[in-house]
Amino acid sequence: MGQQPTQDPKFPNEAERRRRGIYLLPNALTTAALFSGFYAVVQAMNSQFELAAIAIFIALVLDGLDGRVARLTNTQSAFGEQYDSLSDMTSFGVAPALVAYEFALSGLGRWGWLAAFVYVAGAALRLARFNTNIGVVDKRFFQGLPSPAAAALVAGFVWLVQDNRLNLGDAWLAWTMFGITIYAGCSMVSNAPFYSGKSFALTRSVPFWVILLVVLVFVFVSSDPPIVLFGLFILYGLSGWAIWAWHVRKAKLSKFKSSSH
Repeated sequence: MGQQPTQDPKFPNEAERRRRGIYLLPNALTTAALFSGFYAVVQAMNSQFELAAIAIFIALVLDGLDGRVARLTNTQSAFGEQYDSLSDMTSFGVAPALVAYEFALSGLGRWGWLAAFVYVAGAALRLARFNTNIGVVDKRFFQGLPSPAAAALVAGFVWLVQDNRLNLGDAWLAWTMFGITIYAGCSMVSNAPFYSGKSFALTRSVPFWVILLVVLVFVFVSSDPPIVLFGLFILYGLSGWAIWAWHVRKAKLSKFKSSSH
């Protein structure tokens, strides 16, 4: 057999050029998500907390779009993966922590900025673990709470309080924000499995009732976005622990049955 010709690194093949290339559409969406995260920080510094919270939710939507657009248009690239990760660190790591701190945590002194740092560190560790575990873990589930969902918990509480003009005492508000921030930060570095939704393919045909369900979800969310979105992300933020408990219980039952035979 003849020796296979080696690829000259100066002239990469088409697959290598695609991997190294920079594509406009998905990276434009990533840039928009990054801008939303930065805008949230600026608005929090100006005490415009409702706008800051909404900006984080907009970043969440854009972050969900860029990856799917890249897969649909076959424009994935190594640059896009790294850029998306850095954008996520800003929009779902630094921005929610600073919004939470400016909104309520600053009144707790060092406990406030420590809670914000726990969240930032959790987001950084979560993203680093995600990047190193690509192709290793079950794609149906995230290992730990995904950073966009953690950001939605923090921003959702801020939006809920601001939009409904809730009359909360300073101490109650600050410690509730403290608890949500710590929970979100620790959940990101946990091993609890959270459903990823990646098994749902946009190109696959679906029954009519699925489209009807999507319409009903939009109507439900639009009825009162702060309450509905915060409630949905609270349920999602607890779902991983419920799945984890179910797996533990199932494993114990299986072990008990095997030992009883």
